[in-house]
Amino acid sequence: MPEPGTSIEDLLRELAPQVLGALARRYGHFGLAEDAAQEALLAAATQWPADGIPASPRGWLITVAARRLTDLLRAEQARQRREEAAARQVPAGDGVAAGADARPGADDTLVLLFLCCHPALSVASQIALTLRAVGGLTTAEIAREFLVPEATMTRRITRAKQAIADSGAEFTMPEPGERAARVTAVLQVIYLIFTEGYASTSGPSLLRPDLCAEAIRLARMLRAVLPGDAEVTGLLALLLLTDARRPARTSRDGLPVPMAEQDRGQWDSARIAEGRALLGEALRRGPPGPYQVQAAIAALHDEAPTAEETDWPQILALYEVLLQASDNPVVALNHAVAAAMVHGPRVGLDLLENVGADQRIAAGHRVHAVRANLLEMAGDRDAARQAYLRAADLTASPPHQRYLNARAARLDLGGDQPAVNEIS
Repeated sequence: MPEPGTSIEDLLRELAPQVLGALARRYGHFGLAEDAAQEALLAAATQWPADGIPASPRGWLITVAARRLTDLLRAEQARQRREEAAARQVPAGDGVAAGADARPGADDTLVLLFLCCHPALSVASQIALTLRAVGGLTTAEIAREFLVPEATMTRRITRAKQAIADSGAEFTMPEPGERAARVTAVLQVIYLIFTEGYASTSGPSLLRPDLCAEAIRLARMLRAVLPGDAEVTGLLALLLLTDARRPARTSRDGLPVPMAEQDRGQWDSARIAEGRALLGEALRRGPPGPYQVQAAIAALHDEAPTAEETDWPQILALYEVLLQASDNPVVALNHAVAAAMVHGPRVGLDLLENVGADQRIAAGHRVHAVRANLLEMAGDRDAARQAYLRAADLTASPPHQRYLNARAARLDLGGDQPAVNEIS
């Protein structure tokens, strides 16, 4: 049974990758298994509010999904041989109930994660497929993360599923050598799942705590498999140090609260302590990777008693390390903010010109939001107001839109000087 107070939506999101994993491990047919799992989740979302949550929610979902998968397999005449192979795995007379996981309580999510990061796929396809199958993100949400049209992402995910099927990959954890080759994609997927939870790109709420919790859970599982990998440990540290600020991240009406304006007494001190300990452990193993550097930045924010005491020079230096390691426009954006805090807003605005020219980020709202903030710091209120309004027009997140419009309106009313909104 689920924990008391768990909503049906949260429970289904938690169980979704487990159901898909159980079906894929028993029957194969990754694409059909995902279709069947989705239909079972839809049935649960329709029936459970009226009938109540069953005693074994996971078993219920697997049984319903297995029935649907059986129907799909029978409809796939071109895959007759695979259907017969799947049928032979179920003892005669067991019926579909045998489709329930043979290992009660087993969680195949990590195996599913590595399967989606199969080397037969490009890195972009690995990430897109995993966000869909493991993270539970919609195709539209994934398309926004990749800055491509939804139709393009639909085709990419469909091709990725077919490539997995054509590869003949078995639903098992890869051998250590092959596992290491997939870790980079796995880490990026977990990070993106967390990011969507911490700053949702769409929907009525800024936060999706279920996604944050799932990303942290996956990072803990991955660390249990790869305890000696410093970047795995660094990623877990980063997620914990960032998630520690989540209780103070939104106002009562659901709008984002910039880090400089947050009540630091609401930050989760236990998570900060665990994150710092993990970061220290990772850094002792040698030269830091990007997740460790990002975790170090998060730790500097968390350690500052007040916004004014933030060690911005050290944060700026760490962003410069990240810029040397990767060509990431979001890193460049945050680097511009850090430079503004150290050297003044005009320096940040100069750096922002190059960031705004990057087509990977130019179509989004973030560059305009940061520009507005820096223009306001520089005293150019009219230009800041226009930038806030432009950012509000571009965001797909209603809470961000309301926040940005409120910032613009505040300038009309002669509001106080803002605090820079770097990473909240």
